[in-house]
Amino acid sequence: MSILDTNSRSKPRSSEPGPPQPRSTGTAFGDIAYLESGQGPAALFLHGVFLNAGLWRHQLRALADIRRCLAVDLLAHGRSPCPPPGRDLTLELQADMALGLLDALGLEAVDLVGNDSGGAIAQLIAVRCPRRVRTLTLTNCDTHDNWPPPAFAPVFAMARAGTLADALGTLAGDPRLARAALASGFENPDNVDDETITGFFAPFASPARAGAVQDYVAGMDPAVTVAIHEALAALDVPTLIVWGTADEFFDVAWATWLATTIPGTVACVELAGAKLFFPVERPEAFNAQLRALWTRTAPAAA
Repeated sequence: MSILDTNSRSKPRSSEPGPPQPRSTGTAFGDIAYLESGQGPAALFLHGVFLNAGLWRHQLRALADIRRCLAVDLLAHGRSPCPPPGRDLTLELQADMALGLLDALGLEAVDLVGNDSGGAIAQLIAVRCPRRVRTLTLTNCDTHDNWPPPAFAPVFAMARAGTLADALGTLAGDPRLARAALASGFENPDNVDDETITGFFAPFASPARAGAVQDYVAGMDPAVTVAIHEALAALDVPTLIVWGTADEFFDVAWATWLATTIPGTVACVELAGAKLFFPVERPEAFNAQLRALWTRTAPAAA
């Protein structure tokens, strides 16, 4: 199995791209919010539970010269709405929403990137609609029967007990507590600025959003990803796996599992000492891997 060039560097540019721009687009799920930068073939970034599109801000800035980068706020996260009435918030519904967003934007295929539970959503999209996935990149994420992971058990228990929503509301107004809640996902949580931390949790000041996310967590069921094992084993989409080795939620053994299961895997790269949210803390290393994957071929703009 090949390892992509970790020393890849951005091509010289006459000027740096501006900050990613907030957008929203109407879909059957309501007005879905996302950040956008760049132009050309589209790449769609999917974050995990409790976060939002801001997780990917370094990727959107650095890769805008080769991709139209779109980082979506999942339902009930960031600026996106809660699910429509009568629809339970599940990974499958998040996948439906992401595909609906592609339809609304007129995008036939994208380079798909996922982290944490966003990686599980990416897997669902890839096996359901492989023709819409030009490449797939999975970072530390929910995989097969390893979710909710054991380290997430206390949060899962709170959701099942109905106490998570109130806790999320408290975190929304206290950057110190919010940083502590996410600390295990970062190598250096004290280096993550208050704006980023509060940006993740601020939407949960809304009881409706906090309640929807509580239900989302309480309903997490590994049967969803166990059921796609056979489809993953037939997936020939070019797939890159980049994994932080110090993540307490998703052991590096799951990177190996994915790499050996997905026949389209072109590289499995370990980032020594990196944790779950390394796209924020190790952007240069991660961006180099994405650039190397995406420039292996020169796809037409979607």
